[in-house]
Amino acid sequence: MGAFRKVLLLRTVIVNLTDGSSISGVLYRDPGNLIVLKNATYFEPGAEPAPLDGDTVIDRAQVLFVQAP
Repeated sequence: MGAFRKVLLLRTVIVNLTDGSSISGVLYRDPGNLIVLKNATYFEPGAEPAPLDGDTVIDRAQVLFVQAP
């Protein structure tokens, strides 16, 4: 894991997806081609934010970019 990715662990991040939606949550794990968030919320244009139960696992191929506010 790169040093910049280690800095983001256990921080709240916003993962912007290739389909225009995004997911905000605490970056819990970053094992290779996956991103694992806890306490995540899903945001889609034109819709209310939706809390997600359990761990949220995102395939890195679906990630456009990650923000760390």
